[in-house]
Amino acid sequence: MFHLTPGRRAAFGVAGATALLLSLAACGEEESTEQPGGGPSVSASADTSLADKVPAAIKADGKIVVGTDSTYAPAEFLDSDGKTVIGFDVELFTAVAAKLGLKAEFVSAPFGDIISGVSTGKYEVGVSSFTINDERKQQANMVSYFQVGTQWVTKKGNPAGVKIDDACGKKIAVQKDTVQVEDIQKRSKTCTDAGKPAITVEQFPGQDAATAAVVSGKDDAMLADYPVGVFAVTQSNDALELLDKQYEAAPYGYVVGKDQAAFAEAVRDATKALIADGSYKSVLDKWKVADGAITDPAINP
Repeated sequence: MFHLTPGRRAAFGVAGATALLLSLAACGEEESTEQPGGGPSVSASADTSLADKVPAAIKADGKIVVGTDSTYAPAEFLDSDGKTVIGFDVELFTAVAAKLGLKAEFVSAPFGDIISGVSTGKYEVGVSSFTINDERKQQANMVSYFQVGTQWVTKKGNPAGVKIDDACGKKIAVQKDTVQVEDIQKRSKTCTDAGKPAITVEQFPGQDAATAAVVSGKDDAMLADYPVGVFAVTQSNDALELLDKQYEAAPYGYVVGKDQAAFAEAVRDATKALIADGSYKSVLDKWKVADGAITDPAINP
């Protein structure tokens, strides 16, 4: 979910995932035990021509120190051991680092501290579902690698017959303080302006509660960020499904120091190489977020 205040999309982290599973159990659904994105990691081989583009100071220790806020499933979150950072963001950038002949070392950090940490050299890259915007491009080099928009989710089979462009009279769940609230309120006004019933908009403090409302049948559908919607469906043990595709997508970007233009180019070119060799698609397919794929990574698009 896009926050109305500065920042990335709203987090649906480990606590939210746990609450969702408990909610599903309470609604009579069997808890899913399958780890999202389970299976072997996608590997990538080093490319000497790309590795040569990495500044000597960065590759001297053989690793890229990455700042990440590990509370945002399925992009970056802690595994069941409470220490290992996993997610499609993590696996994809690990492959980027491998293309550059390096390892990625992920360090958990508060989201608001990551860009400044890159600027001071505490981290060499920030990987944490950062939406690229003008403010961030002024502070760092942003390398695009994914795009995320709003995704609708319904109960399996869409029993209420929800249509995105005509949800008049339906009950729709959203998380508070997100652009999805404004989205559904505008759609409701379109309904009433046309003489149709308003949409009943239910706002919840957390995404887990919004998801549970759809699982239980209390609400007919929900709106969320695309990866968050996918994660909810994955964890619902077949109780939910995606409705159509995401829309109004905006790019995510890797954060590289403003004074590290050459390194940003290396990261961009490594991402392009992963797209070309199929590794990029393999990671997104594994985590079921392929609709966020891009074809042409760029610096500060």
